[in-house]
Amino acid sequence: MLEFRILGPFEVVEQQRLVVLGGPRQRTLLAILLLRRGEVVSSDRLIDQLWGESPPATAAKTLQGYVSHLRKALGNDVLLTRSGGYVLATAPGQVDAERFEALAADARHALAGGDAAGPRALLGSALALWRGEALGDLAYEPFAQGEIARLEEARLAALEDRIDVDLMLGQHRGVVGELETLVGLHPHRERLLGQLMLGLYRSGRHADALDVYRRGRRALADELGLEPGAELRALEQRILTTSRMAYR
Repeated sequence: MLEFRILGPFEVVEQQRLVVLGGPRQRTLLAILLLRRGEVVSSDRLIDQLWGESPPATAAKTLQGYVSHLRKALGNDVLLTRSGGYVLATAPGQVDAERFEALAADARHALAGGDAAGPRALLGSALALWRGEALGDLAYEPFAQGEIARLEEARLAALEDRIDVDLMLGQHRGVVGELETLVGLHPHRERLLGQLMLGLYRSGRHADALDVYRRGRRALADELGLEPGAELRALEQRILTTSRMAYR
């Protein structure tokens, strides 16, 4: 069965071997149809997204040629012609992003039931599907921007869920280094800030935990004009209270 992979550079795999998709525009055509899989995309829209405001006079014929070559690579039952356009037909499990989101959803459901070990394995499997930035080789294509942003947000949320599970399992020392890197990349993401504070606090590094709060608060204020949310402020107060009691 074909596997469409977008959690990294765009590729199609069949029986562990890469399917040759052709030149850049041909690959882009397939990516456009994949992101709108199950939906008929008109030829006019495809031409606009492939060539912009100045398509060649032969654009319609060239598009048909791209479709013909892709059918030879993928099979006639995958890329279908419909009135005025084309549709990519995929089955459940063929797209890595769908499998990722299903695993992450199963993990959150199990977490809600109070389990920890099960969700840790599910989230590990989900995050292992990522091979780099989503659609990394198409990162500057306008048609891909919305999906790239959505998938990146989903990846970060799953990563935060996995870190929550690690903290629940007492692995606070093991996640501090990872969290420091993540906070450096996403300094305004309050959930990561809180996780780093908690990991440091549970590792006996109270002063460092409070310093993370101060730096995070300054970044939020200076760059976004915001104050930390109630949950982060409450965590800071708990750490302050515990630290004062420890030194009495």
